[in-house]
Amino acid sequence: MARLATHLVPMLAAAGLAMAGLALSTPAQAQTLRLMQYIDAPHFDAQRTTWGPGGSIANMTQSTLVAMDWDGKTVHPYLAKSWEISPDGRTYTFHLRDDVTFCSGKKFTADDVVYTFQRLKAPETKAPFGWRAGEIKSLRALDAHTVAYELAEPYSDLLLQLTMFTNNIINKDVVEELGKDYGVKGTDGTGPWCFVSWQPRTETILRRNEAYKWGPAMFKNPGPVKFERLSIRIMPEESARVAAMMSGQFDFTASFPAAFIPQARANPNLNVEKITSNFQLLYYGYKITRPMVADPRVREAMNIAINRAQIVKGVLLGNADVSTTYTSPLSLDFNPKTEGLIREDVERAKKLLDEAGWKPGADGIREKDGIRLEPKVYVTGGGNSVKVGEAIQGFLRRVGIDWRLQVWDSTIAPVKMAEQDYEIWSVTVPYISAGDLMSLYFDSRNIPSPNRMNWKDAQTDHWLAEAKAALTPQVKALNYGLVQERVTRANLWMPVANITLYTVSNKRIKNVRGHPQYAIGFYKGLDFTP
Repeated sequence: MARLATHLVPMLAAAGLAMAGLALSTPAQAQTLRLMQYIDAPHFDAQRTTWGPGGSIANMTQSTLVAMDWDGKTVHPYLAKSWEISPDGRTYTFHLRDDVTFCSGKKFTADDVVYTFQRLKAPETKAPFGWRAGEIKSLRALDAHTVAYELAEPYSDLLLQLTMFTNNIINKDVVEELGKDYGVKGTDGTGPWCFVSWQPRTETILRRNEAYKWGPAMFKNPGPVKFERLSIRIMPEESARVAAMMSGQFDFTASFPAAFIPQARANPNLNVEKITSNFQLLYYGYKITRPMVADPRVREAMNIAINRAQIVKGVLLGNADVSTTYTSPLSLDFNPKTEGLIREDVERAKKLLDEAGWKPGADGIREKDGIRLEPKVYVTGGGNSVKVGEAIQGFLRRVGIDWRLQVWDSTIAPVKMAEQDYEIWSVTVPYISAGDLMSLYFDSRNIPSPNRMNWKDAQTDHWLAEAKAALTPQVKALNYGLVQERVTRANLWMPVANITLYTVSNKRIKNVRGHPQYAIGFYKGLDFTP
């Protein structure tokens, strides 16, 4: 704890708190904003995770060069007050604010930007979202508040991608001071909230950054936030989350079970907001290097043996749209040619399995070479993947496949997935555009995560490169569309539903608005008013 105390002392002193292992005092209820999430993060190092809960905390405690508007498309100045782009699209010159400080009191400069992206791109960081920063050729601090950000090739989506939590600016001193404990025992950022404590799977406590006054333009309040503290509690059980919000125990959540949204709407003390600019796909992915799912006929059979409409109606209670495509038809750069490639056909599913050599056993479950068709399926507890997975189990048993669901706590699931000992996994993945999702999951450079399929295809990589380097929207859409069609025909995923994102808040809190970034819902909270 000595190293942690070194950089937290000035932060805690500013808030009038004592370290020395003493319990934190509980402020008046009106001074604490209370959020609820259904899963926790394994850590809060935003460069080393794809998990929304970790990104959520990073967005609260740190800042990016630019910020995403409520529409999910418009980019605003943030730590960078302005920028120029070279005619060839390769060099961005960012002009930084000169009035920004970290929670620790350190002044923010161009050196912090250079260090942030050097660490993000360093092989030892193993940043799963490192690609969001583009192919960086060089980073140069031209002076204390100017950065030359040079790309190896044009990247038309760079500014939008720089709004994502992966690209939050970090403090080199604290990263090096905490070492492997960075993001676990502490962080330091230039966000509106400062890290105080984390009790895994229970609660994270943040405090107001009194110096913060550089909020992006889409907020009415540039800072500081209007609450002294922020409590983020973890509640995995759906019934508990419903009861807690309905009874007024919490002020805001983006984790309210969709099945109970009608009850929330009917509650006179709650506000419900649908985030229309958000895209989230609930899917099950196949690790195609595992023998049981290596044959594309087996994957296709599973994809066409389930009834998505029944799942959306009976399990998700209508709070989603059926998805037979990997990206939403409403998303930017969607390829309409992928519609219709996946159609329910139970008899064809059985025929494909027969052709692949999987024959029904005595109990109806198919076998081949003495091995039963029982793929191991990893899912994270607390979300829709468990309930939907159970429904899929029933549909697949009709064709002789027995899914073996293994449910993991959110703090353990990333570690278990990294062990690679499964055939199928499931997440609900948020994304900005069709190209964003294709770049994230299907680039061979992202093996083993988030390209957990282990899809290594030269043609896919070529089209992704052409799309990302495109100088016109037409060329970009064409190449991203080709990728969508190729991976859909390979049946690398089982798309199930496009999940609707709702935020639920207590009416005692004013000026509440949910944000679409990565389905996190809560973004900065600058306008939230007690």
